[in-house]
Amino acid sequence: MLAIRLEKELEIELDLLARAKGSNRSAVVREAIVRYLEDNEDLELARQSLNEPRATKSLVDLRKDLGLDG
Repeated sequence: MLAIRLEKELEIELDLLARAKGSNRSAVVREAIVRYLEDNEDLELARQSLNEPRATKSLVDLRKDLGLDG
């Protein structure tokens, strides 16, 4: 279980969103946290990918490898 304190304005916005989705505060916050964690995982994977050395191919070679130039 997790308890958080929110400013009144944020609580009001959260309630409006929950109501619009036919949901409740907990479900909306849970969904937001899951998305946040997934986004951070994707960001870390992207950073790792940028740091890995990669071989490159020219467009001509790639088209040949894919059998697009015949």
